[in-house]
Amino acid sequence: MRFYEFASAIKKPLSPDQAKIQGMKNQVKNTQKAIKDEKERQKIKAGQAQLAKNN
Repeated sequence: MRFYEFASAIKKPLSPDQAKIQGMKNQVKNTQKAIKDEKERQKIKAGQAQLAKNN
């Protein structure tokens, strides 16, 4: 590939308003992932407690 073919991949810096919106979107994604991970931990813990109770 030639150098000029990479020029379209370069992104301009975001304006302050766009950066704020992007930050909020990232925060939502991170929070959703944290909630999903916590639910998984709670399921695992409940399953382990059930196994311990049955044994």
